[in-house]
Amino acid sequence: MREVDVHAVRCTPRFADFWPALRNDCTHRQTTALAPQSRRGRAEKINIAGASLVLAISFPAQADFVEDSHLSLGLRNFYLDRDFKQNDAPKSRVGSWSQGFDLVFRSGFTEGPVQWGLDASGQYAYRLDGGGGRGPDAVLPYDDSKGRPVTDYGRAGVTGKLRFANTEVRVGEHRPTLPVAYTDDSRQLVTTYEGATLESKDWAGWTLNAGRFWKIATRESSNREDIYLFGDTPQQSSDGLNFAGARYDFSPTLNATYYIAQLEDIYRQHYLAAAHTTQFGEGYSLKTDVRYYNTREEGARLSGDFDNQALGLMTALRKGAHTFTVGYQHMSGDDAFPLLNGYAPQPYLVNWSAVAFYKAGERSWQLRYDYDFVAMGVPGLKFMTRYLRGTDIDRGAGQQNNIESERNIYLNYVVQSGPLQGLGFDARNIQVKSRYGADFTENRLITTYTWKFW
Repeated sequence: MREVDVHAVRCTPRFADFWPALRNDCTHRQTTALAPQSRRGRAEKINIAGASLVLAISFPAQADFVEDSHLSLGLRNFYLDRDFKQNDAPKSRVGSWSQGFDLVFRSGFTEGPVQWGLDASGQYAYRLDGGGGRGPDAVLPYDDSKGRPVTDYGRAGVTGKLRFANTEVRVGEHRPTLPVAYTDDSRQLVTTYEGATLESKDWAGWTLNAGRFWKIATRESSNREDIYLFGDTPQQSSDGLNFAGARYDFSPTLNATYYIAQLEDIYRQHYLAAAHTTQFGEGYSLKTDVRYYNTREEGARLSGDFDNQALGLMTALRKGAHTFTVGYQHMSGDDAFPLLNGYAPQPYLVNWSAVAFYKAGERSWQLRYDYDFVAMGVPGLKFMTRYLRGTDIDRGAGQQNNIESERNIYLNYVVQSGPLQGLGFDARNIQVKSRYGADFTENRLITTYTWKFW
């Protein structure tokens, strides 16, 4: 048995050093939790089962397995520059320029009542600039011994799959977009999870999901590691993230969702949401989302006591090419919203952004405007700008609450036809200000293209 120190608001030393906004929002409310001895046996058995499934899949070579397969290579050129504005910044700026590759193979399914398939992927990124002294930048892994980002990194994964009726089971690598676990495609390599999932659409109107993830490969790493909370240490890792959920579509304009998740010995989380779209005629529509999380500690409490409730409200008015959005989000309870290691994102929070607005006690709102230039005869060109502001951020006993704000301008274009069809250009400008934290301006330039072999 081993004692583990934890913090009320999670902050890793490395990120806290270079992102003062994180460091200044950290309160060190010491708690103690007992970390049980290794419980990896279960996960190892499931890994063996997954490997057996992959081997079993490799034998069939029926026509649908091959003819319905797809092979593609995603290319991403990514430039990021973050310029810190405050006088006492540990570094004046961080950033990098890199080229990424994402090779993805997806098979079809064999014939029969129970159908088999196999997916595989390989990701690789290479740093194009010198990069010395300009990290860590949350894009490339950082070599502390050399004081610079690594030259290259990559990883690969395999997924076995089977299908019966409208139910699909997958074992191996996943890129989930769920309310309880979300992949990160915002930098260079994509965050992936290792686990087993089931999705069923056998009943009209229902989408059912369940599964277990026991490993995560974060956006800045070549390795898979156990899952723990962002800001904690690997010694506080969980055996796995279990979840189950359902979405029901009452109609094409109204749906409701419920999920329950258990990060073993760390937290239990409930998610409840509803979305409704109203058509007013003359091209006007109004979409309203309500989303609620409730997260509390569970089991051995490897991260100590935990208490967070997150309520989000968002409504978007659309008229032709114009969309106007208003959002409000309230974090209540003693702790910030829990994020998984690697700063895994949770875009189901309505005000998720560069600084995320997820801190303890934070109340935040946003105003957003989107425009689609198809209305001006330029299909593929889109513009977005928004302003977000968060207040009442709890910095701990005896400290004044923090205030932070963020302004975004995004412009992206995808070539619609010709030999370069599908080539995408994305320019982003992000400005962040904080009363007790980092002020910075960040620019991102991203070029993407997917080559489809078949």
